[in-house]
Amino acid sequence: MQLYSTKHISPDVDLKEAVLRGLPPDNGLYMPYDIPALGKDFFENIEGMCFNEMAVHVFKNFVGDYLPLAVIEKIIEDAYDFEAPLVNAGDLYFQELFQGPTLAFKDFGARFMGRLMGYFLQDNNKHVNILVATSGDTGSAVAHGFLGVEGIHVTILYPKGKVSDIQEKQFTTLGQNITALEIDGTFDDCQHLVKTAFLDKELNVQFTLSSANSINIARLIPQSFYYFWAYKQLENKTLPLNFCVPSGNFGNLTAGLFAKKMGLPIHKMIAATNNNDIFTKYIHTGDFEPRASVATISNAMDVGNPSNFFRVLDFFHNDYAQIKENIIAYSFDDATTRKAMLEVYQQYQYEICPHTAVGYLGMKKYLEQSQEPANNIVLSTAHPIKFGEIVEPVLGHVPDMPERLKKAIGADKRSIPLGNDFDGFKQWLTAHLL
Repeated sequence: MQLYSTKHISPDVDLKEAVLRGLPPDNGLYMPYDIPALGKDFFENIEGMCFNEMAVHVFKNFVGDYLPLAVIEKIIEDAYDFEAPLVNAGDLYFQELFQGPTLAFKDFGARFMGRLMGYFLQDNNKHVNILVATSGDTGSAVAHGFLGVEGIHVTILYPKGKVSDIQEKQFTTLGQNITALEIDGTFDDCQHLVKTAFLDKELNVQFTLSSANSINIARLIPQSFYYFWAYKQLENKTLPLNFCVPSGNFGNLTAGLFAKKMGLPIHKMIAATNNNDIFTKYIHTGDFEPRASVATISNAMDVGNPSNFFRVLDFFHNDYAQIKENIIAYSFDDATTRKAMLEVYQQYQYEICPHTAVGYLGMKKYLEQSQEPANNIVLSTAHPIKFGEIVEPVLGHVPDMPERLKKAIGADKRSIPLGNDFDGFKQWLTAHLL
């Protein structure tokens, strides 16, 4: 399996190097040369598959003979003891992607990536230092996905005061091989520090650096699994299939494009963003103009310069007309998001987080413009309790807290405050990495 950089300057690499390196030296993003279509028999037999069997087929299709089947099966088995059910809500479905240990969709990518990277490091004397920027859920998913994995240390950068209390507790209380840096700045500052570190020659001579953000291809491949699982659960598979994706760094949407390339009959991908509407403006104008992110109640989507935009461009060969044909984009403010959370609860007695509410709004707006019968699926990206301080004033009650969260809430926060200048970050890395 060969991968190339979207900037087409760095040499091609195999999957192992792409996963362990994370980011190409030319600051592009790794993409596979080939995303083969799944055979007709896969779709004919998907009804009889459990989630893990289906995931094995999809990943095997991606990597071919690069990994032994037994290794693929072991990685999948260890990563997933949870699924992603559909919940009916009138003319659409919510797909619950928060059934994993940290109650967010990123468990699908992070747990898989931790096990794949662990396999690649077997019988290897390398010690890998993972640097990851988070606007919320990535941090907790990566921390739990890599906790205790031998040969790997994870450093998580997060913006001070800009993640929810529960999100922060989930990745600042673990210890062991997980370190949290509380950056005085925004998510974009955190992401800039990580990317700059990957390009710093001195750091890369001293340490083996990698990433667990969605810039790493190992995060995106497994996120395609739940798109197929949604299709598997549909009663009438002959209808057009639309997905609305709450979008920040656009890794989740890119995974959907991978699924489409593999043969999943997706009609439209709908990107729903908050006030950080850079991609929406691009779809409407053709101009991509990154800017500093603004804080919203859907904080995990507060991204002003989405990295995976360049994978979307590459996927469609920089053809704006094709992108606009396949992807629709809408943006919504906080007030509208709150109204949507209340509307869903009043109509369906169903609690949703603010990110899912943005996705719901995107799908409803699309349905106002398209009257054709279809299977319409909103990706429900996080359990509402993770944003209890936002949900409670809207719904008038606190969502029930799953048992696996209660332990994190009671633990002591352990984080290291740091400024947002690269020199200070580099000094910290030089003093603390292995």
